[in-house]
Amino acid sequence: MRTVTVIKCGGNALVDPHAVCADVAALTAGGERVVLVHGGSADIEDLARRLSVPSRRLVAPDGVLARHTDPAMLEVVILALAGLTKPRLVTALGQHGVDAVGLTGLDAGLLRARRKHAHRAVVEGRRMVVRDDQSGWIEEVNTRLLCLMLEQGMVPVISPPAIAEDYGAVNVNADRVAAAIAAALGAAALILLTGAPGLLADPADETSLLRTHAVRREEPPEHTGGGMGLKLVAVREALLAGVGRVIIADGRRAEPVFAALAGEGTSLALAPQDATSV
Repeated sequence: MRTVTVIKCGGNALVDPHAVCADVAALTAGGERVVLVHGGSADIEDLARRLSVPSRRLVAPDGVLARHTDPAMLEVVILALAGLTKPRLVTALGQHGVDAVGLTGLDAGLLRARRKHAHRAVVEGRRMVVRDDQSGWIEEVNTRLLCLMLEQGMVPVISPPAIAEDYGAVNVNADRVAAAIAAALGAAALILLTGAPGLLADPADETSLLRTHAVRREEPPEHTGGGMGLKLVAVREALLAGVGRVIIADGRRAEPVFAALAGEGTSLALAPQDATSV
């Protein structure tokens, strides 16, 4: 099979899904194989408000921010991603003549995960253990299913949740899903599109774009503001697994995928083995 590009369309409300889908259509028309992974934070937050489900965040001891997915929020996540975000992307791709198939990680065991039974977090300055968080880590990707679809010229459109070892659904971070899929398929490139120009030295200043960044191999991410903590964890996982090119780029602009491939955004690499800081 020809090389694959994995694109993660961020859930930020400012990311333009139609521009992303137009680029995916152009890539596939040129014979490229593309997997589109998506989040849906804006849809999740909106649906949570409509259903009166509290939306909370957990801050890990290393400063990385994650969604607190209690049982009620897990239902919201599944409804929002599978019922709102995914159909919108599949429909947009169809308008561009792309045979797109929407999948969650539950379909045919596409994403298998290990459930987190405890989540260490810092709440009001105190470290505590959260035990109702319905989330997990990706352990396996059903590449056979994806390869069958890609060989037929289809574009898989994939989102959380994943299926855990007890066959229950768990939330998994979409950036890390994209990284796991890129690693499993031996992707030539992983592009993470977000609501910023790329990785910023100062999340409040869009002129502080870092054109390149060396990702720490083991330590916590250097940049955690602006929701970049888990993105950099995902980047590290992809690079350590051998993905050749990883880019964080602006999903708000015209032709966001082609701009990223042309060098816009932030190009990521692993820090040298003996580096203690970057």
